[in-house]
Amino acid sequence: MANKSLASLQTKHLLINGEWVETEEYTELRSPYSDEVIAHIAKATKTEADQAIEAALQTRKVMAKMPAYQRAEILENLVSLLQERSEEAAEIIALEAAKPIATARGEVIRTIETYKFAAEEAKRIHGETLPLDAARGGVNRLAYTVREPLGVIGAITPFNFPMNLVAHKVGPAIATGNTIVLKPAAQTPLSSYFIAELLLEAGLPAGAINVITGDGREVGDQIVTDNRVKMITFTGSPAVGIGIKSRAGLKRVTLELGSNAAVIIDSGVDLDKVVSRCVSGAFSNQGQVCISLQRAYVHENLYDEFVSKIVKETKKLVIGDPLHEETDVSALISSKDVERTLSWIEEAKRQGAKVATGGEAQGNILLPTILTEAEPNQKVSCNEVFAPILVVDKVKSVDEAIEKVNDSRFGLQAGIYTNDISTALYAADELYVGGVMINDIPTFRVDNMPYGGVKESGNGREGLKYAVGEMTEMKLVVWNRN
Repeated sequence: MANKSLASLQTKHLLINGEWVETEEYTELRSPYSDEVIAHIAKATKTEADQAIEAALQTRKVMAKMPAYQRAEILENLVSLLQERSEEAAEIIALEAAKPIATARGEVIRTIETYKFAAEEAKRIHGETLPLDAARGGVNRLAYTVREPLGVIGAITPFNFPMNLVAHKVGPAIATGNTIVLKPAAQTPLSSYFIAELLLEAGLPAGAINVITGDGREVGDQIVTDNRVKMITFTGSPAVGIGIKSRAGLKRVTLELGSNAAVIIDSGVDLDKVVSRCVSGAFSNQGQVCISLQRAYVHENLYDEFVSKIVKETKKLVIGDPLHEETDVSALISSKDVERTLSWIEEAKRQGAKVATGGEAQGNILLPTILTEAEPNQKVSCNEVFAPILVVDKVKSVDEAIEKVNDSRFGLQAGIYTNDISTALYAADELYVGGVMINDIPTFRVDNMPYGGVKESGNGREGLKYAVGEMTEMKLVVWNRN
């Protein structure tokens, strides 16, 4: 395959202080789809992680003193370079993550937008003046606030959006004048190395971004616990995120930890306007999306029709090689995830759930699966499946649906389709999640909106303006005019 040569012969070293650093040990990176070796990736030790953190520390003053327009220019240069090499970027994503190439191109487009937003936000970081004379003791005093960079940012990123979720951490870090130590997911390091190369070409100072790959429990823990690192921004599983927060000490921590996102479909909704969106939300990127549609609560008046139509639409999806243009669904990220999800489906079937379509695997591809009559305590309902599985449940009212949506340890985003504005506003108030999508699926996201959740879905918010707030410290300045 011609595209395979893109990464198959690469050996990727660590990026520390602007230089490519060889290590004693390298690991094989294999395609999730074909299981072929596509690259050899450096495995960092604690010593090399320490060097990366020190490089970021030594460069922090350079970045902090850099004028806003220069930080913006670096990000704008990155945008131009990424636009020129967008097809290469998409092929890297498809190769290492088995993301269908059309979906990978969409991720690259979003990544370009994200860095554009970061460049814009770099030029509008500001504080405010305060009327201290509102207090008796504040007369004849002038006060204002400024936003200052924190210093070294530790960024730990997942496999499912290996370029865009890196952008949501690296973009605002550069915009705010911080430095970065980036640890990408073990399965998708090529995207991070690609972006790092472009950033150096774009003019980012050596040491401002450092990329280290290796064991999460060794290298990741070094980043999390080191006092020189002032913030951790992490996207991944709740178990790992909760562990990070417990070990991070007084560092600032932003966590995006996933969900089992739900949509409510009210009586009277035109299903022809809903079904294709639900198929996209449930099965895009093999369901490996933090806000992938996993649960659908459908009013009993529409339930049978909805199940019939969504099964028919799901069966139209093309299964296959992620580098083929027509492919809609390809391999899960690992064979272990295939085994896990198949065991969850079998558990649900043993306890009475029905498989409306799918429920089987072809190699590392789990066929898009729709389950009905599943119990809320089954893993396919209450855990994050991170796979192409949709559970459809019948409800008698929106109130019942809201209760079921909220009966979860997660709360990232939820959606509701309804023709009634009062019902929509009521649901927006009652759904306990970080974002409510009215007349859309919970999988909707654009990159300048605030994004984050409640409960075990995490804390803090991404989205460029909001990440800038997370990555800066407020300083108060008071002048005595007496």
